[in-house]
Amino acid sequence: MTMRYMVIEKFKNGAGPVYERFNTHGRMMPLGLEYIDSWLTEDKTVCYQLMEAKDPDLFKAWTDKWADLVDFEIIPLATERKP
Repeated sequence: MTMRYMVIEKFKNGAGPVYERFNTHGRMMPLGLEYIDSWLTEDKTVCYQLMEAKDPDLFKAWTDKWADLVDFEIIPLATERKP
């Protein structure tokens, strides 16, 4: 079953190095990990990303490529919505 996750990215050295790598290499996500949408705080120090995956182990392959620039918190979301 595909699950949704809220990924909180806290930039270690600001947004500049993160977006420089992103512009050069893209998101570098493994097959099966899907980006849905994201929001950046006004001060550009934190990014919130909504993502989907059937296998949560895929996050490690992705976060390992960014761990020098970003601290991650990955939160599984409830599948049902409030009425």
